[in-house]
Formats: sequence, C-alpha cells, structure tokens
Amino acid sequence: MGSQTGSEAAGPRQVAADDADGDWSAEVEQALTEATEGLSDRSQITIDTSVAHPARRYDYLLGGKTHYAADRESADAIESAFPGIRIAAQENRRFLRRAVTMLASTYGIDQFLDIGTGIPSPGNTHEVAQSVLPHARVLYVDNDPVVLAHSQALLTSSGAGRTAYIEADLRRPAEILEHPALRSTLDLNRPVGLIIVAVLHFLPDSDRPQQLIDQIVAALPAGSFLVLSHGTWDFMPAEMIAQIKALPTPKTGVFQTRTKQQVERFFKGMDLIPPGVGAINRWHAENEPEPRPTDQQTAFLGGIGRLR
Repeated sequence: MGSQTGSEAAGPRQVAADDADGDWSAEVEQALTEATEGLSDRSQITIDTSVAHPARRYDYLLGGKTHYAADRESADAIESAFPGIRIAAQENRRFLRRAVTMLASTYGIDQFLDIGTGIPSPGNTHEVAQSVLPHARVLYVDNDPVVLAHSQALLTSSGAGRTAYIEADLRRPAEILEHPALRSTLDLNRPVGLIIVAVLHFLPDSDRPQQLIDQIVAALPAGSFLVLSHGTWDFMPAEMIAQIKALPTPKTGVFQTRTKQQVERFFKGMDLIPPGVGAINRWHAENEPEPRPTDQQTAFLGGIGRLR
C-alpha cells in the first residue's frame, strides 16, 4: 500500500543499532519522498515535528514508520499508564474493517466519507469496501500534512472504484461539505457510510462535537450510516485512570473520554445496528483471532447507526 510497509505490530518498534539516538528523521523523509513523488509542489506540506499528532502517534502504535520523536514520546508516555494502547489501536483497525465489510456486504453501501483517516496502512476503508464492491467510492479527510503527503497511496484504487483525499478539519464541517472533491466523488442523493473512528475523543466538549456530527449527518440522505468509535474510561480501574490523567497534556494531547451513554448520543436520530454501542473488541468479532483482548485492554466503545 503505497510507501507504508509497517504492519500491525503488537510490540514497540525496534531502533536499529546504528540509530541508537532514536532519530528517525531520515526514515520519515524517505517515506515522504516516496509518497510525494510526482507532486508538483511539496511546499504545501508543512510539518511541525515538535508536537505530537494523533495520526502519526497512531501510525507508531500500529508499527508504521511515519512518525517523529514527539509522536513516539507521547505514545510511550501513554503506554506507561495504559499498557493496552497498542491493542486499542489494533482493535480500532479491526473494528473499522468489520464495520465497512458489514455496510458493503449486508447493506450495499458503496460510498464512504472517512473523516480522520490517518496515515495509510493495510486495510484502509477503500481496500475493504472495494474488496466487496469493486465500484465503491471513498473520500478521505484528515488535517495532518503527513497524511496529505501520503495521499497518493490513498488514491490507489480499483479500476471500477474511485478514491479522493482532502485536507480539512472535522471542527469545520463546511470545509468538508462544500469541497468540490466531495461532490465529484460521492452522490449525496444516495446512502453514504460516514466513518469517524478513533477521532472524537480528541474533541473536548468545548469543540461542540455533537453539533459537528449533527451538521455532517444532516447533509446525508436517509439510509446512510454512521460508524463511530471512541475512547472510554468505562472499563478502566480508578488507579489506571488517575495515572493517565496525571500525564502532562503535551504528552497525551488534548483528549476527552466519554461514557457509553455519551457516545450513544452521537447516534441521535438513528437506529443502532445490534448489539448497539459496546466494546469494540467484542462488536461482531466472532471471526477475529482468539483469544480476544479484554474490554479494559481496549478501552474503546463503538457502534453503527442508520439514519432514519
């Protein structure tokens, strides 16, 4: 898949003996060079390497190679308090794949809007959807310039299908809904699968996440679906929660976990697909490898809602 060669590794990435200082800037630069080959203007790609970004941290947790020291330090700090963070990242990918497979195979959904897509890794939305429906169309949205650099990898699609990528922010829905690529890629007169996986816990209540979701959902026709996962304290012991909360914000980034009841509110005006909102490690996971991780190890809720 493009320049992404990392797999969903269960353990920390090992630093080569000749890279003892942990400076992987050369690897990241090579990844960007591969991903941006053929672009006429790389000046649009401006990356702040001093601040951790969720997409790059997520890539590190999945065993990828496109991340910087700040991203790794942030992930390692979180892992010190929440040892299941890598499992949580892997289980989110598995949840995404199961959800997209269900929408395509059971409900015939052949177009998807994936917001907060992250850096390419095996099993992206379009790969899963087009394995079921080769003509499926996917529009990816992310606000990280590194993802922009990898957009060529995301745009590799089946001959019958179509994918597109735009750099935009969920906190400004109009940027997404009014973008020409949305109208040229998706037909909003037909049902759409809206994917917002492992994103909303980075939006505190002050960002009005409910209103943001409502605004996007309002632009979709009846019969569309919302696929959502969200970090939660619901399954964690109090001492683990206290350790995570004690981490400095620069290490963890801004985040806000929510309860099952709070996550269910994001599906306002929708019918939840059974079994409703629940632990993602158990959500339609009958065919996943055993033994399955525990709810505490994963610490994520997820579900699918269908617009009435």
